[in-house]
Amino acid sequence: MGLLELLKIRSKRPEGRVEGIEKVTGIGKYAAEYEVKNVCYAVLVNSTVPSGKIQSILVDKAKAVEGVIDIITHLHKPSVPGMATEEKIKEAKFGLPIFHTDKVFFKGQPIAMVIAETLEDATFAASLVEAQYQKDRFAVDFDSAKESVALKAEGKERGSFDSWQNVPFIVDQQYNIKADVHNPMEMHATIAYWTGNNTLRLYDKNQGVNNVQKIFAKLFELPEKNIEVFSEFVGGGFGSGLRVWPHVLASVMGAKQVGRPVKLMLTRPQMFAATGYRPASWQRVKIGSDQSGNLVGILHQAKNETSVYENFNDGITRVTRLIYKFPNLKTEAASVPLNLSTPTWMRGPGDCTGVFALESAIDELSYKLIMDPVELRLKNISLEKHPDSNLPWSTHFLDEGLKKGAEMIGWNARKSTPATVHEGDWYIGYGMAVGMWNAGRREAKAAIVMHKNGNIVVQTAMTDIGTGTGTGMQNIAHEITGIPKDKISIELGNSALPPAPSQGGSTGLSSVSGAVYDASNQLKQKLAEYASVVNQGFKGAVLENILLSDKGISLRNSSKVFVSYEELFEKNNLNEVRLEVASKPGSEREKFAFCSSAAHFCKVRVNKRTGKVKIEKLAVVGDGGKIINTQAAANQMSGAAVGGIGMALMEENQIDAKLGTLIGNDLAGYHFAVNADVPIIEVEFINKPDPNINPSGAKGLGEVGIIGTAPAIANAIYNAIGVRMRDLPITPDKILMALSQK
Repeated sequence: MGLLELLKIRSKRPEGRVEGIEKVTGIGKYAAEYEVKNVCYAVLVNSTVPSGKIQSILVDKAKAVEGVIDIITHLHKPSVPGMATEEKIKEAKFGLPIFHTDKVFFKGQPIAMVIAETLEDATFAASLVEAQYQKDRFAVDFDSAKESVALKAEGKERGSFDSWQNVPFIVDQQYNIKADVHNPMEMHATIAYWTGNNTLRLYDKNQGVNNVQKIFAKLFELPEKNIEVFSEFVGGGFGSGLRVWPHVLASVMGAKQVGRPVKLMLTRPQMFAATGYRPASWQRVKIGSDQSGNLVGILHQAKNETSVYENFNDGITRVTRLIYKFPNLKTEAASVPLNLSTPTWMRGPGDCTGVFALESAIDELSYKLIMDPVELRLKNISLEKHPDSNLPWSTHFLDEGLKKGAEMIGWNARKSTPATVHEGDWYIGYGMAVGMWNAGRREAKAAIVMHKNGNIVVQTAMTDIGTGTGTGMQNIAHEITGIPKDKISIELGNSALPPAPSQGGSTGLSSVSGAVYDASNQLKQKLAEYASVVNQGFKGAVLENILLSDKGISLRNSSKVFVSYEELFEKNNLNEVRLEVASKPGSEREKFAFCSSAAHFCKVRVNKRTGKVKIEKLAVVGDGGKIINTQAAANQMSGAAVGGIGMALMEENQIDAKLGTLIGNDLAGYHFAVNADVPIIEVEFINKPDPNINPSGAKGLGEVGIIGTAPAIANAIYNAIGVRMRDLPITPDKILMALSQK
């Protein structure tokens, strides 16, 4: 008997993630795995120049390949009403107007798409498509291009910049970070299927099915209900699935053109130029304090790269307005247009970049002051109110996180004088940093459907990108209703389900949990009303006294008042009980500010002969309100910290400035953290519910797990070797160079 057969006859599903069985057995389908009859395959043809204009596209050789059905180009394509004119293209704000322009903005830009009966035929034919270009000048080097872009004020200035220029302790330094790429395990893919002249079905990798639905409704001028989007299982996103990228539109256009379902799956190299990245950045932080370590002012300037066809501002200076009580603050920013594809949000967007410079400068200041870095932060963190809005924090326990994290890492073993602890060729150092994120919540809907056998289904359109949202929903429904988990199933990632926001910005569970919470309570109340038809004891029952089990409904402290689900359904002539609830932020947002936070602590070893950095221990303490699912939350925090290790030590999207091309755009050439680079990451939580953010008391954690990791590592390296590293990634060659100049 096989595994699937064994699972079918089990009376209970094993405890764990609600989607675990589907994922490990292959039952769960990812975007490219759905079986659609009569499907054909598409392969994109990319530009070979970084800037210019397409003079001609030669497709005859490709068309001659057996199995080729059609080839889409800007000269041969179906109508997209929302891009019918230049004005409409601007109004659509779609980004790259794929197949609607002869301009080339970056190397690797899709300029054609071959559709064939098999993937092999399409791939071979795509290699035969030739384009001739009128080449133009291009710029891809951020470091040189940023010099000609002027900074502009970002946010309201606080206090006066001039008032603190003569304080006794000032740090004024510049920080640079190379671009990082999301590289989720699952490549982006779409199966587009026009089920009728005006009805579209999409199986697509994304982080928000309702967002995809809205965008294509607008592009094709159709009612949203005419568009179905499925994204039930997602093999990682990290922000890359928050936008609708050009390849999705290409697949929809292809399906329209050939009158058949079209499957398009990006290759790993195409992912580097087609689904965004964390942009390269430059920052300057000037920070000052008095002799007692009170921070008196900060100037934070930042620039990030963007594309020449679309502006992307990463919001790098935002985090500086969030953590510390600076009486004087000034922030400036700019975007630097380059002949590269558009960057996008990547885990902890903006704040992750900004906090590297901020927390490195704070650490540097602590050494000037001869003050413990933990003490300096405890002295200056704004625990009472949001420094910008002056609204009181609903809850804020970063101080507790700092104290707990210091204990976990063994902070008392840290030597305040750098480069004083070593074992053989290894220098040993300790570092720390903090991270914060504005805890958000958006409107979301959820439904609960109960059947006669007592099983319930909790539904929402929100996509679970691996964060454990589905399991969190199950936990909430179980906690509120009392119904056993094995009788609670979850349905997500389908636009036909109750609408919900995209899964991103640490707002997923924070948003949908309120709807699940309310729906669970309403189910109890509704069942009590139905039960009162059978047993008058339920008439006017108070919510707190209503108990649900796997068999039926009862009242607390009254064993005689019980009605089975079977009898309840029969007496009320019901096939199912369905409740749909909307939950959204209210007036609490006008009364309180909300944040999630984390304290990051690190112990490193640095080899003076090879420059290798070995992270010996990493400890993270998160404040995410009530922790709905401890294991999933810890996975989020540790997974985010792994991303921070990569950002700090190895990740770099390299570009050939002479050719305008990406280098190492695959998993062999692009280095990121693997098991050998990562220690066992110790994660703890404050686990105190926020009573105002939503009914569940849960705040998001996905971002703060990475916001602060990179500076904690950099600060530990300084403590180990006595040389400050201000540019990421901190690779062995940079360490050896720094040590040689020491």
